[in-house]
Amino acid sequence: RELIRGFLLSSMPCPSSCPPGLLALMAPGLALMATFSLPSQAGDRRALPVEKPPGVKGRTLILLDVNTKSPVRIISENFLSLQLDPSIIHDGWLDFLRTAAVSVLARLNPLNLCPEGRKSHLLFFCHQKGLAISLFSFPFAVDIVRSDIALDKQKGCKIAQHPDIMLELQREKAAQMHLVLLKEQFSNTYSNLTLTARSLDKLYNFADCSGLHLIFALNALRRNPNNSWNSSNALSLLKYSASKKYNISWELGNEPNNYRTLIGRSVNGSQLGKDYTQLRSLLQLIRTYSRAHLYGPNIGRPRKNVIAFLEGFMKVAGGTVDAVTWQHYYIDGRVAKVTDFLKTRLLDTLSDQIRKIQKVVNTYTPGKKIWLEGVGTTSAGGMNNLSDSYAAGFLWLNTLGLLASQGIDVVVRHSFLDHGHNHLVDQNFNPLPDYWLSLLYKRLIGPKVLAIHVAGLQRKPRPGRVIRDKLRIYAHCTSYHNHNYVRGSITLYIINLHRSRKKIKLAGTLRDKIVHQYLLQPYGKDGLHSKSVQLNGQPLAMVDDGTLPELKPRPLRAGRTLVIPPLTMSFYVVKNVNALACRYR
Repeated sequence: RELIRGFLLSSMPCPSSCPPGLLALMAPGLALMATFSLPSQAGDRRALPVEKPPGVKGRTLILLDVNTKSPVRIISENFLSLQLDPSIIHDGWLDFLRTAAVSVLARLNPLNLCPEGRKSHLLFFCHQKGLAISLFSFPFAVDIVRSDIALDKQKGCKIAQHPDIMLELQREKAAQMHLVLLKEQFSNTYSNLTLTARSLDKLYNFADCSGLHLIFALNALRRNPNNSWNSSNALSLLKYSASKKYNISWELGNEPNNYRTLIGRSVNGSQLGKDYTQLRSLLQLIRTYSRAHLYGPNIGRPRKNVIAFLEGFMKVAGGTVDAVTWQHYYIDGRVAKVTDFLKTRLLDTLSDQIRKIQKVVNTYTPGKKIWLEGVGTTSAGGMNNLSDSYAAGFLWLNTLGLLASQGIDVVVRHSFLDHGHNHLVDQNFNPLPDYWLSLLYKRLIGPKVLAIHVAGLQRKPRPGRVIRDKLRIYAHCTSYHNHNYVRGSITLYIINLHRSRKKIKLAGTLRDKIVHQYLLQPYGKDGLHSKSVQLNGQPLAMVDDGTLPELKPRPLRAGRTLVIPPLTMSFYVVKNVNALACRYR
C-alpha cells in the first residue's frame, strides 16, 4: 500500500459568455498531481483505508479522496496565458487577428497573452512612415478582465472580413516566411523587423477589443558604448503609447543570457538589473505608466550560468519587478519522437527547474511571484504531427498541474497562432488538441488547488530503481465562472500514461456523488499523432467560423467507479460536494 502525493495545479475559468477575443486561455484552479512519494506538507495526511471492496481486484483499483477543508495553493486568475510570436508582423497574420474565427477562439478568458520570441529583439519601431526609430521586442501578455460580449458595439471593434482568396494567399506567404524563419533559427542569425505605429495600434486594438491586458517587452539589445541600455527608443514608444492612453504592462528583453549570440557581447545579471531600474524610472516619469507592472528578466533554462545571472539580477532589481520570469522548452523539436511525450522522466524535468528558480527568488525577495513566461513542448518551432498533436497534450496538462502545485503564479504557453507547430490554432484557424485541452481547463478549473489522497496496491520497485508514476491526478475547486455547477463542486483531471485502463473509486467526501465526465481522446486513424480530438466519443470542431461547439459532459451515476482508458486525458466534475474550500472566492 502506498500513498500518492498530491500536487496542486491551477487553471483559468471561462464562462460560456466570455467575449470574443484572441487569446483568452486562463482559468484559476486547484490541482494535484499523483507521484510515488508521501506528502510532507500539503493537506490532511490521513491515510485512506485500502481494504479491497467486494468483487474488486486490488491491483486494478485506486481509492481517491480530496481534502475539501482548505486549498493548498491559490494561483492567479490569469494562470493560463498565451504568447504570440513577433513574426506575425513579418508574415502578415497581424491583419487577420480580428477575423470571426480567431475572435471566437479567444473566448478563453481570463488569460495572459505574450507575443515574444527571438525575433522580438529585432523589431524597429517606426513612429513616422518609413522612419525606423529603433528596435524593441514586444512580448506582451494579455490579461482578460472583461467578459461582456458587447465589446464590439461599445468600442467600435469590428470583425474583419477577408475573402477566401486573401486567406489562401496569406497562407502561401506565411509558409514561405516560415522557411526563412527556420533558416534564421538554425543559423542563429536574424534579420530586423519594423513595427510601425499603425501595427502597434492594431495589436493594442486586438487586445483591447478582446478584453485583454497587454504586457509589452521592450528591446534590451540597444546598448551604449559602456554596455548600459540605450533607452531612447523605449522612451519614444512609451510616450506614443501614453498619448494613445494604452493600458500596458512592461518587460525588458527576452532570454538575456543569450545576448552574446545576438549582439556579440554579453550582458550580466547585475547590468540587466540596472537596466530594469532605469526602465522603472522612465515609467514613473510618465503619468500613464507611473504604476504600471514590470516583469522580468525572462531568462532561459536555469543551468548553472543562468542561475548566476538570475542572482546578479535579483541583487539589483529583485524589488523592482512585480514577478520574476523564466522560460522552458522540454525537447528539441528537430529530434523529438511521439514516445518522448509518454516518458515520465521528461514530464518531471520541470520540477527541478522550479526549485532552482524558487531558491534564488526566495533568497533575495521572499514571497515574490514567479511566472513561467514561455513554455512549449518542443523548441525550434516544433515538429508537424507531433508538437501539434494529441500526444503533446500529456506534457501540456502535466505542466499546468506541476506549476500550480508548486506555487507558480502564471504560465505563458508558446503559442496561440504563429509559425511553427507549437501553436494552439493552425493557419486554417482550426483548433488543435491543446486548444481544446486549454478550453476545458479554463471552463472547469478554478484558482484554488486542493490536496488529494490516493491509496492502492502498486508494484514495488526493484532495488536501485525509482518508479515514476504514469497516472497523474489533479484536483481543483470547479471554476466559479461555470454556472453549470454550484459552488462547492470539485474538478479532477487525470493523465493516464499507462497502456492499460485504470479504475478509480471515489472515497471520503467524494463518495456517492454524481460525476460529469469530460474524456478527451484522439480522433481518427492517426492515433496519438492526430490533430483532432473527440470528447466523450464525439469529435470536436468549430460549428462555423463564429461558433464553438457545446462541450457536453457524460453524466455518471453516483458511486460509479471511474474507468480511465489508456493513454488519455480526462476531466471529472464531482457535483454538489459542498467543499468548504470551494464555497467562497
